[in-house]
Amino acid sequence: MIPGVAADPALKARPAFRLVDEGAPQLRVTDLAATRGDGVFETVGVFDSRPANLTPHLERLQRSARMLDLPALDLDVLAQAVDAAVTAHLPVPELLVKIVVSRGVEGQARPSAWVFADAAPSYAAARAGLRVAALDRGIPTTAPQTSPWLLAGAKSLSYAINMAGLREASRRGADEVLFISSDGYALEGPTSTLLVKRGNRFLTTPVDAGVLPGTSLGSVFELVRGEGAEAAEELMTLAQVAESDGAWLLSSVRLACPITHLDDVELPVDRSLTDRLSAAIAGRK
Repeated sequence: MIPGVAADPALKARPAFRLVDEGAPQLRVTDLAATRGDGVFETVGVFDSRPANLTPHLERLQRSARMLDLPALDLDVLAQAVDAAVTAHLPVPELLVKIVVSRGVEGQARPSAWVFADAAPSYAAARAGLRVAALDRGIPTTAPQTSPWLLAGAKSLSYAINMAGLREASRRGADEVLFISSDGYALEGPTSTLLVKRGNRFLTTPVDAGVLPGTSLGSVFELVRGEGAEAAEELMTLAQVAESDGAWLLSSVRLACPITHLDDVELPVDRSLTDRLSAAIAGRK
């Protein structure tokens, strides 16, 4: 699945991917994905058997792989593997497909990749609204330029900090996190993209501030621009988000989740607009 890593002709003759028994052992305990979280991944939402925004997901996976100095990925093969995973799964209204690329077994210098599909849990509560805690991420918006080795904006398997943030939010009585840069700007959620409405403008954090390029943003921006609004990237302070006309955390499987409270500040929620945003992300418009 990864060009340039299988120089042996015998390896080249193998199928690009194969379906395996999900209950059988697959991963070596010395794989760097397990021992160091050294790899990248994407989670794709599948609605009514149709993957949503698959191309942006694959392009972001390629971008993350470059940031981690992994070999170039064969996106066509990965797309075929996603299709095979969806086809092999029993039909369900909502499915999630995870694509993982690891640096491979330690010492072998040969990356590995796998794709798996699973029925999505119910996200009804999150889609109804989230209480969000603002937490300091500890790095400035300039980090991608000054300290690229911090991998700000890469979707790597090293998610310990993101999960720790969610546990801290829970301790504060919140459902989710909005990370804030050390220079005072709103960034993103642990697994989501920030969208803010200010008047007739829909804003998200610029990618060069160290956030993941949102795979759902293309669909969302197309929708709001079609309804006559402006859509743009712009740095926003926590106060600007709190004073907005609405804010959401967007993700490919939870869809558009309105922020009902940011710390102790209550935000307005537009249910009709939220439904339209979710439909756009899911490809159900």
